[in-house]
Amino acid sequence: MNRSHIKFAAAAAMACAMALPATSSANYQSAMKHRQQTKNTWRNLGYGAAALGVYGLLTHNSTMTWLGAGGAAYSAYRYEGDRRSQNTIKERHSYLRHHARRRHRR
Repeated sequence: MNRSHIKFAAAAAMACAMALPATSSANYQSAMKHRQQTKNTWRNLGYGAAALGVYGLLTHNSTMTWLGAGGAAYSAYRYEGDRRSQNTIKERHSYLRHHARRRHRR
């Protein structure tokens, strides 16, 4: 290979290395936004299901009461799962940012 090819390959490698943190940050922001939206959806569905359960209690409709209670319980379960997943994403991102800084300081 001649010198111009080596210089071009080195420049391309540097550009890729510099673009990776920006891509990582964009993926992190996208993942956090999606997780937050999903978490909010499960929270709102839980409120609706709980309201259905209360309405079933007030009208003495046991089927509606049990469906509302079950829906609220399932929504709470999914909400907690999304909350834990969101925390895992935050911890992973924090870990990677910390270790990336340490690696570049040396």
